[in-house]
Amino acid sequence: MMHAMLRFRPFWLALGFLTTLPVPDVGKVRPGERRAASAYYPLVGWVVGAVLALAEFATSGLSDGLAAALVLAVWLGVTGMLHFDGLLDSADALLAPRPPRERLQILGDVHHGSFALGTGMVFLITKWQLVASLHSSWTLLFAPVAARFWVLPVLNAFPPTRPEGLGATARQGRWSLGALFTLPVLLLAPVPFIVSGAATFLLATWASRRLGGGLSGDVYGALIELAEVTFIFISILNIIV
Repeated sequence: MMHAMLRFRPFWLALGFLTTLPVPDVGKVRPGERRAASAYYPLVGWVVGAVLALAEFATSGLSDGLAAALVLAVWLGVTGMLHFDGLLDSADALLAPRPPRERLQILGDVHHGSFALGTGMVFLITKWQLVASLHSSWTLLFAPVAARFWVLPVLNAFPPTRPEGLGATARQGRWSLGALFTLPVLLLAPVPFIVSGAATFLLATWASRRLGGGLSGDVYGALIELAEVTFIFISILNIIV
């Protein structure tokens, strides 16, 4: 049984890296394995989306606001706030009126400043309100998949700010395999999928310029958060109009 589980090492590595869910002990990560694991990020998105859909079902008897708050808490919990922390760090660095070299130094600082506080508050309120306004559980299932797919071409399109960083070790993965995992989302929700991708690349381009031409792991986390929110917003808007 252990041998069978180890055959799925890239998936377990991706799941263990992007979530707080329990995974089999696969031992030490070998060179090149994080790159192979990146192709499974969208598959991890399906797992996260399934957890969120279950959380929404479990809270369906509560008021919209309270149910959305609990779903958001589950969202932050299942991801270990990994991407949210990247959003906060990125806000401090990218919004600072400093040259690129100093922004990179801010990215490496574990402390959060006023830009992180303001951005984090507005983001959480926005995401909470969007979840409260959802008309379909499918959106919660699809959004994490789309977001974790769109970070893959970004990983390949922009150079890393730190060659030794975790984001750099995930570059050049088989994002075409990730596209295969994402195909149902493209077919069933093409407009939110495409718009969230465009938003991801726009933010990535802007962030790269602010950092002197590259991206970091924190920015990748911010991109995932942005893509999820954009996907939900466009899904709601698309239904209304």
